Amino acid sequence: MSTEVSIFIMDISNSSKENIGKALSDYLGQLKESISLWTKNTAGTQISHRAGDELVLVSNGYATAYTLAFYISRIWKFTDHPPYFGLSFGTIKEDVRDINIETWIHPLMKQARNANNHLKKQPDRLLFRFALPASSNEQDFTVFSKQFEILINTNLMLKQGQINEQTDIQSLVCSLYLILGQQKKVSEHLKRTTATISHHMKQGKTQIILHAFDNIVKVLDSLGAQDNHRLTDKLQTNINHHIITHLSDYFPEERRLS
Repeated sequence: MSTEVSIFIMDISNSSKENIGKALSDYLGQLKESISLWTKNTAGTQISHRAGDELVLVSNGYATAYTLAFYISRIWKFTDHPPYFGLSFGTIKEDVRDINIETWIHPLMKQARNANNHLKKQPDRLLFRFALPASSNEQDFTVFSKQFEILINTNLMLKQGQINEQTDIQSLVCSLYLILGQQKKVSEHLKRTTATISHHMKQGKTQIILHAFDNIVKVLDSLGAQDNHRLTDKLQTNINHHIITHLSDYFPEERRLS
């Protein structure tokens, strides 16, 4: 029986600079624990913290790895050292719970590594890139895998341009709106008027960015034979609940920008 999975390999930009390696490594350890909580009772997940500044993840569902990667990018603490994610998705023969991620060798892992290495070489690095296996004769998305790869990466590139144009406060408002889902709640957390929050959302293209994220997730879910949109919905609900419960830890006072 085939298992639908997604993979990310995450690295950190400029991790060797400013003598910040230990702080980043400790942060990744905490993030690994958070991901385990987010995916508990939703998606079978294997995650490894490697070489100080790398996370490797395999999880059930075509959209899971990208969903997790997007949330990580929005709550990321070290703004001068952003993460970047090489991603892939497809089917495997094993159950995710049976994988030894430290030694697991699979073409999908190679594709994620290829995507990560591509980003590593970019002077103006994107946050996300997908690399998919070569086209096959199977009666699923793999018939057009390279076309899907081009379309998804083009969408991500355009969205990256909008993210890069956000000011610090616009980025913060966008992240909080993703988690809290209401302008009123964002305004209460930041102690700003709803009109101010609405202005930052409009100027920072929050709705456009989050709508693009939602659409990519929906497309990835739709490519699978299994009905995984409920898995993805439950995953996002779990992530939001966990972050809201610890909101001051993820978005402390010093991040409430003027």
